[in-house]
Amino acid sequence: MSLNAVSKHLFVLERAGLIERNIRGREHYCHLLAGPLEQAAAWLNHYREFWELRLDALEVHLAAKRTRKLTRRKARDRAR
Repeated sequence: MSLNAVSKHLFVLERAGLIERNIRGREHYCHLLAGPLEQAAAWLNHYREFWELRLDALEVHLAAKRTRKLTRRKARDRAR
C-alpha cells in the first residue's frame, strides 16, 4: 500500500473520530479512540440479535414447509 493511500485512510478515520493524530515534526502518531467503536458495536449487536431471531424463525418456517412438501409427496406416491 502506498504512503499516499495510508494517509488517505488515516484521514478518513480521523474525520470519523476514530483516531486522534499528533504530529511531531515529520512523524505522525495516531491513537485509537475506542468510544465511537463501542457505540457502533452496541448498535450492531442490537441488530445482530434482531436478525438472528428473524433468521431462526425463517429456518423453522422453511423446515416445516419442506416437511409438509415431503409428506404430501409420500402420500401422493402411495396413492398411485
